[in-house]
Amino acid sequence: MASLIETHRSGAEVVSGDAICRKKSVDLLEELGLPKGLLPMEDIQDFGYNRTTGFMWLVQRKKKLSVVEVYVPEASPEKVTFKTGTGLSDSFDATAFALGE
Repeated sequence: MASLIETHRSGAEVVSGDAICRKKSVDLLEELGLPKGLLPMEDIQDFGYNRTTGFMWLVQRKKKLSVVEVYVPEASPEKVTFKTGTGLSDSFDATAFALGE
């Protein structure tokens, strides 16, 4: 995963440190119209978003989630789909990831 991040790092907005990474992550989710509680927000070391490629990453101290892709289908904006590296995917109601909204 580190090499994939490196290919998108050039031109990306990158921040380090738990507090600023949490804020930037939530701000980006809100900007994209995604639920603010979509990502695990514990012990974040590095966060980056490359607006040109649309690639976003979040690196944590401990592995929490083996998800390689998250998307909201245009045809079903009330659903969030998660895909793993093994090709398995599942969809959930977006409201399940709201942060007390």
